[in-house]
Amino acid sequence: MTAFGRIGFIGGGQMGEALVKGILAAHLVPAEDIMVAEPQQERRNFLEQTYKIQSAADHGPVCAGCTTLILAVKPQIMGPVLDGLKEAVSDNHLLISIAAGIPLRFMEDKLAGRGCRLVRVMPNTPALVQEAASALAAGKSASAADMKLAEQLFQAIGKTVVVDEHLLDAVTGLSGSGPAYVFSFIEGLIDAGVKVGLSRPVAETLVLQTVLGSVKLAIESGQHPAALRAMVTSPGGTTIAGLHAMERAGFRGILMDAVERAADRSRELGGHA
Repeated sequence: MTAFGRIGFIGGGQMGEALVKGILAAHLVPAEDIMVAEPQQERRNFLEQTYKIQSAADHGPVCAGCTTLILAVKPQIMGPVLDGLKEAVSDNHLLISIAAGIPLRFMEDKLAGRGCRLVRVMPNTPALVQEAASALAAGKSASAADMKLAEQLFQAIGKTVVVDEHLLDAVTGLSGSGPAYVFSFIEGLIDAGVKVGLSRPVAETLVLQTVLGSVKLAIESGQHPAALRAMVTSPGGTTIAGLHAMERAGFRGILMDAVERAADRSRELGGHA
């Protein structure tokens, strides 16, 4: 058995599957050391057949057989899930929650007296292609070793940062909701290409490759985005004309407002957990 022990998932949805895929691809643990608790028989069959892992209809066998538990359930059902887990977990367990908006204090209160350690993680949907941005925050009892283990797990599906929990609402507004902003930007650029005369397939190909190439250039060059923008912006040219139109429309302010509103909404939801 590896240093990770056996890893159990409470919930076998898309984000849970993305983690299973990444963990196996990174060879962190073998397939036989992963178990998923998932009530839907069809979903269990799919996960078993696709990834050669074990599954169960409820949390009992998973809690009994695994020391690291990843809570991959919808925020709306986290309360009942924790109520069901309380008698099954102990100080042998590290629980890692990826439920958006559910604060550590809520989970710690639900599991009071059980001695388990908690880590909260905010990943995003690019986890589905192993390119997630994930932020991690430690619970009161989580050790440095627990955080290192959690980081390694989520590095298997992308990049990670460690933050204080009070910043996770900001993370939710930025990277958690961020893919939706990016997809809206992409969709708008494609429509713009159609407006100026390109066919939709041609516009889509050009936009997707432009976004991909720009992100890759920003990562690999290490240069500030302003410097990279300046490389494209000739005096009196086409790019500065386009940027002027964006600035007049308040493009940056729109992005700031979107992130701020999403972060505020995350705080509101967390307050009602």
